[in-house]
Amino acid sequence: MSPILPKSDAAALVVAARIRHGLSWSQIADRIGAPLVWCTAALLGQHPMSREQAEGVCALLELDPAVAESLQLQPYRGSDPAAMTDPTVYRLLEAMSVYGPALKELIHEEFGDGIMSAINFKVDIARRPDPDGDRVVITLDGKFLDYRW
Repeated sequence: MSPILPKSDAAALVVAARIRHGLSWSQIADRIGAPLVWCTAALLGQHPMSREQAEGVCALLELDPAVAESLQLQPYRGSDPAAMTDPTVYRLLEAMSVYGPALKELIHEEFGDGIMSAINFKVDIARRPDPDGDRVVITLDGKFLDYRW
């Protein structure tokens, strides 16, 4: 019996097939009926997909069933340290480093003692035209979880 394909290898195959088929992440997400950012993260190895979703992506991208098997696994979440040096990822981390403490204070002031959950979570990205250059709008929508017992 052969081992299950590592999620990072499956992600690399998905990325290559997406590019070679000339498909956008949005087209793939639409095809399987999943939210864009979640679907992209899942295909990059950060979420498990259902059998139906994984098989649908693999059929669309003409990938081996071994990739579908891997896409269904529970991931080890987080990023490769090398990815943290990418300028886009680094600037997002920098923004959270600068604004994270202020956002924490404002969450506590508005909601009380608790956290914004990333489990029951929605994330979206949009482009907003601006005369000084288009803006990237990222929406983080997490359920507030009270620390009270």
